[in-house]
Amino acid sequence: MHTHPDAVIRYYASDMILNVHSDVSYLTARNARSRACGWYFLGSVPKDGKPIALNGAIDQLCTVIKLVAASAAEAELAALFLNAKNAKVIRIILEELGHPQPPTPIHSDNSTSVGIVNNTIKRQKARAMEMRYFWLLDGAIQKLFDFRYHPGLENLADYQAKAHPGSHHEKVRPFYVHTPTSPRFLFRAAKPSERRGCVDRYDPYLRKYPLPTLT
Repeated sequence: MHTHPDAVIRYYASDMILNVHSDVSYLTARNARSRACGWYFLGSVPKDGKPIALNGAIDQLCTVIKLVAASAAEAELAALFLNAKNAKVIRIILEELGHPQPPTPIHSDNSTSVGIVNNTIKRQKARAMEMRYFWLLDGAIQKLFDFRYHPGLENLADYQAKAHPGSHHEKVRPFYVHTPTSPRFLFRAAKPSERRGCVDRYDPYLRKYPLPTLT
């Protein structure tokens, strides 16, 4: 705020589809707690390989998870749980305002937690995780949520979850508040498996920092 005291959030006309980005910072809070964050905005249904249409935030989650997570996957599952609870309320509000909602896309950068909620991996060791988190499986089956894995480089909730130097705050500011250089679209980041052997390709995430370089 010292370098940008007059922050402005700009909203654009969109399909009014709720988008949620979920992330967690594992064991970075006091007493071995983890910090869960979420970024909520209205846009369109994301399509694989296509840039995500950005918009001003309508809500944000930033809280310390009460339970001590035994693994990063459990912490990510807790963040998905908290964000999905918020998203369900926002879904109801939007539908009451006349904006029907498809399954809400919720992005996470942890493939294990996404595999658990989508029931695509064996959950033998997940039995030790907090029972409430498995409400997410019901939400996926009922078509309330669409849990998707996306690399952390394109996760808008990553910024709030972690501590950063001042230079990073200035770098990512155009993605969160309106500035003359604020982008309208978020380029997709390649998955780690897709980066192998790629050399002469344009990559806005070349420096491996969260969110693409705008220059």
